[in-house]
Amino acid sequence: MGSTIRAPQTPAPAPAASRERARGALLGLAVGDALGAPAENLKPSEIRARWGRITGYVTDRPAGTDDTEYAIFSGLLLARHGHALTPALVEAAWHEFIADRAEGPFHGAGFSERGTLENLRRGLAAPISAQHRHAWSDGLAMRAAPFGVFAAGRPAEAARLVAIDGSVSHEGEGIHGGRAVAAGVAAAMAGAPPVAVVAAALAVVPDDSWTARSLRRATAAAHRGERAVRSAVVIGGYPWTDLAPEAVALAFGAYAAADGDFREAVLTAVNMGRDADTTAAVAGALAGATQGLSAIPDEWATAIGPARGSCLPSMAGRHVLDVADLLVSASTGLHRPEAPVRREALPVPDRSAYALSAGEEEPQP
Repeated sequence: MGSTIRAPQTPAPAPAASRERARGALLGLAVGDALGAPAENLKPSEIRARWGRITGYVTDRPAGTDDTEYAIFSGLLLARHGHALTPALVEAAWHEFIADRAEGPFHGAGFSERGTLENLRRGLAAPISAQHRHAWSDGLAMRAAPFGVFAAGRPAEAARLVAIDGSVSHEGEGIHGGRAVAAGVAAAMAGAPPVAVVAAALAVVPDDSWTARSLRRATAAAHRGERAVRSAVVIGGYPWTDLAPEAVALAFGAYAAADGDFREAVLTAVNMGRDADTTAAVAGALAGATQGLSAIPDEWATAIGPARGSCLPSMAGRHVLDVADLLVSASTGLHRPEAPVRREALPVPDRSAYALSAGEEEPQP
């Protein structure tokens, strides 16, 4: 049963503020993903043994993983359909751009995504396609930030939309995790302080859910630092690190411990290990929406180029900044795709609005 509490409705920001925060949220997601990827599935002690404390990229060619590429996919789908998004439209896009294509590399694809693809290829439709062994994973939470960007200042609407997206791939706690992230980003997009961002996340999930309990424990422990946050929610000895209640709580705990500061939020999430790419991606999205694009260190931001398509080949060449701009345009009614367009088609970014970063290539439709 869903929560009967309504998320606080904060006023939508002006378009200029929306663009700065939108870019901060989605680039923050990609940066957190790239920073956290090398630490994925590691314990803090293992991280320290390899790198000491991670304070920046530890690979020569940092890039987003499946977290970034699925967020781009969902963001483009949302920019096309907006508030009219339906499970049928989401399912059609999964078929068109993922499931019905020749098997790609899918490097790093999560268990929930692979389970969904297997079900879709067997002809199962939503919500049956979400009935697999990992429907509780953080695979929806990792792609939830675009919904908060689109529904800036409207946490309940962000939560409604991301649940529609998630109906194809997730159930139960997996949906709750996505709703919490989308609502939190929506609140942050409107300038809410971290305490209100956490409240917005809690307001859209059932009070007695595992997700809500973990969120409350993590944020209550946040003032005592990352070790306390980790101890509050991590299930020691459990082999899977992609549990949505755990990963989402770690991300919000890192964000709360840093009081919304981008650098500290992301590094706290990274150094806690577990599903570090996802926890840092979510923390980065929350802090990026809170502080805006300018809060992301230049040396981190400039390393993020267009998606490589290592997990989703159909997303190769797309950049999170393009997606952020499309979502802002769609949310303010400025984006009107030219007709005729097949309902499954994803919008092609218009990159003329800003200069390309050094070494960046034009995305392919």
